[in-house]
Amino acid sequence: MDAKITLSFDKDVIEKAKAYAKRNNMSLSRLTEYILAQITEKPYQNLDELPISDWVNSVAEGEAEYVRPTSRKKLKSEFMESRK
Repeated sequence: MDAKITLSFDKDVIEKAKAYAKRNNMSLSRLTEYILAQITEKPYQNLDELPISDWVNSVAEGEAEYVRPTSRKKLKSEFMESRK
């Protein structure tokens, strides 16, 4: 059974991922599902261990920067600010 989620990505990354999915005759949803399945298949210790890290690096422009908000309050505030 499929379930829907909402995700936000950089516009350029989305366009490149859509093009990649199209070249491989799949939807962006199925590509995302495949990537998430790969990530959750094994208990990886960090992002570099993921089997898709080479693909992510080829799609992304420059080094990936993973920033975690310091609190839920800050995360909520950033989200609300982005919706204005």
